Amino acid sequence: MQLNLRQIEVFRAVMTTGSISGAAKLLYVSQPAVSRLLSHTEQRLAFALFERIKGRLYPTPEARQLFREVEQVYAGVRRVGELASELAERRSGILHIVSSPSLGHMLIPLSIARFREHHPDVKITFHPLAYQALTQALLESRAELGVTIVSDAHPNLLQLPLGQGRLVCICPYNHPLAHRAQLTIADLQPYPLISYGADTPFGGLVDQMYQEAGHPRRVAVEVSSPQNACSLVQAGAGIAIVDAFTVKSRTSGDFVVRPIAQAKTLTANLVQSRFEPLSQLAQGFVDILRATMQEQGFALDQEAEPDAVSG
Repeated sequence: MQLNLRQIEVFRAVMTTGSISGAAKLLYVSQPAVSRLLSHTEQRLAFALFERIKGRLYPTPEARQLFREVEQVYAGVRRVGELASELAERRSGILHIVSSPSLGHMLIPLSIARFREHHPDVKITFHPLAYQALTQALLESRAELGVTIVSDAHPNLLQLPLGQGRLVCICPYNHPLAHRAQLTIADLQPYPLISYGADTPFGGLVDQMYQEAGHPRRVAVEVSSPQNACSLVQAGAGIAIVDAFTVKSRTSGDFVVRPIAQAKTLTANLVQSRFEPLSQLAQGFVDILRATMQEQGFALDQEAEPDAVSG
């Protein structure tokens, strides 16, 4: 038997509230109406949805399994409603942006503020996300554009370089390395290193720098992000190699920043769907973001810039 929408609605209401009376209040109907429809549904299904014990309802294993599927349906319905509202708002415009956390602390907010000066009626949603979540949001069209410093793009996504920044060393103000103008990997060896797992994008880059310099990378404190590394360095727990984008978002005076010889360069990339061109609003935001990166010292080397992304 196939359940109709009313039966699904009543079943979900009982599961959610845990009682006939609660479901009746939720649906604005009488308790007998809920009881009759629930009994009719069980008869048609040929299995029980609830056990009645001392006047209370307890869902059967079948009901719990069915409820999981019903919740997925309702999540889809909610998304349809949200999308309908968003489409209505596009009379003024709406723009969904996701980014890497390193870019999301300063560069993206600064660009959003400048964008809104010219587009005050545009609604913007902005979420800094880890790369996998960022990619999923773009693939599922929950975001129109992303900005990331991870270069491993999904085949259904396109990337366009927007700016570049090097990896740098940060250390406390009273640290011996703070007195040097430029550092090498060999200079870092005597000191506790705050760094990343070897299986992470940042960990891989830092590992590569150590390998090319002929030194082992000995991690004293392992962290999940450059933001965590900055906080630990500020607290005096050691030194770290972080990206210049993250450093730019920190308050001046948190720590000393020093360049490293042969440091790796990170590229901030625009990421978008391969199958849908950017809207005019999104393209306008990208232009402002690119200008902001140039102003903040992250201009892209012209030799490294490929042809513009097209729809």
